[in-house]
Amino acid sequence: MRTMLAGLFLTATAFGASAAPVTHFTLKNGLEAVVIEDHRAPVVVQMVWYRAGSADEVRGKSGIAHYLEHLMFKGTDTLAAGELSKVVAANGGSDNAFTSYDYTAYYQRIAADRLELVMKMEADRMRNLRISPDDWKTEREVILEERAQRTDSDPSALLSEQMRAAQFLNSPYGTPVIGWRQEMEELTREDALAWYRRYYAPNDAVLVVAGDVTPDQVKELAAKYYGPLAPSADIPPRLRPQEPPQLAARRMVFRDARIAQPYVMRSYLAPERNPGDQKQAAALTILAELLGGNMATSVLGRKLVFEAGDAIHVSAGYDGMSIDQTTFTLAVMPAKDVDLPSAEAALDKALADFFTDGIDPAQFERIRTQIRASQIYEQDDTEALAQRYGEALASGFSVADVEAWPEVLMSVTPEDVIAAATALFDPARSVTVFAETAGTAAPASAAPAPVAPALTPEATQ
Repeated sequence: MRTMLAGLFLTATAFGASAAPVTHFTLKNGLEAVVIEDHRAPVVVQMVWYRAGSADEVRGKSGIAHYLEHLMFKGTDTLAAGELSKVVAANGGSDNAFTSYDYTAYYQRIAADRLELVMKMEADRMRNLRISPDDWKTEREVILEERAQRTDSDPSALLSEQMRAAQFLNSPYGTPVIGWRQEMEELTREDALAWYRRYYAPNDAVLVVAGDVTPDQVKELAAKYYGPLAPSADIPPRLRPQEPPQLAARRMVFRDARIAQPYVMRSYLAPERNPGDQKQAAALTILAELLGGNMATSVLGRKLVFEAGDAIHVSAGYDGMSIDQTTFTLAVMPAKDVDLPSAEAALDKALADFFTDGIDPAQFERIRTQIRASQIYEQDDTEALAQRYGEALASGFSVADVEAWPEVLMSVTPEDVIAAATALFDPARSVTVFAETAGTAAPASAAPAPVAPALTPEATQ
């Protein structure tokens, strides 16, 4: 067995300095794998990440990545439709999947002694999916209903969708992960199978196993179940349409009778976090915390909510884990009797004051302390660690990049943050949206409670 395993692995690297030992290896067929050891509980998480998300879709076929995610539960030659999830549940585990712009991922959480069971089933559907002539139509109705519930029925989701479309004129990041309804309605079984054959192969996947396991156990099981799967010679390079230079600020007014509390949102085109070059993304990550990470102590929270009383909620968001350029987003929900133009003016003044006043050393050190604490706490969340490695490797990063990220964050200086903010806050690279209530307001007893606008990247289960 040891001789056979040695022939199946191209590379193997161990990273033992962290609290959770991490081992990285690659099978001969190109499957990249990460093992994160945590022996505190007899539980294991298996995740398989495919380097294919909605941003890799062909124009006119939006939603196909998420559609196939649903169809992946429809069975193989040896598994009936829905059997994988039933087997996982019968063994006391749970499973799910999710699709984002840059990847699609599947996972199971189960007792450690059941790892072989779930690995066998996951490997089976990597290459042996079967979609019956009836299943594809039924599942298409399911994803259309999902869009109706999660997007069409949610004004904040609709606003975010329209805002991204205005920000990204050519990049696929301007198309919703779930897809445009009119294109989803035309998706076929052949479309799904073509996507599956193009991207679902061991050399386009990342396996992450975290929990009460050893690297040798995972290597042996991976060699047994994933090792025999043939790699694909036809995986296309990830060359997406690029965004042309944005030359002027873009503005929108979004009206919906279901908006209970008006608000202002603004996004700026922002650089992504790049493999081997993460410093600017780290500075923007800290900038988001400084501006809107904590309502009581952040720049916008302190100035707009507690000092001026112009707002009841503020936020700032940035996620650089992206293959192409991303966005940095700000939101202000004004106080009663403060209109949206005044709220926007207050936001602009607060940003101007930020550059004039500089960064408060105590606030900067507080965020550094939070970063240190989060690094420690993250070691206690094996599933979060698995997701961190899987997302990064599926997005083109290396294990070394993931390991370096905490230190890159800690190396950021106030000067780095100001430089990143200066480059970021160019009005010509912004989209500003006024979210307004349309029509007659509902009675107070029936009106929904105000909901803060979400700034998290889109992902669909």
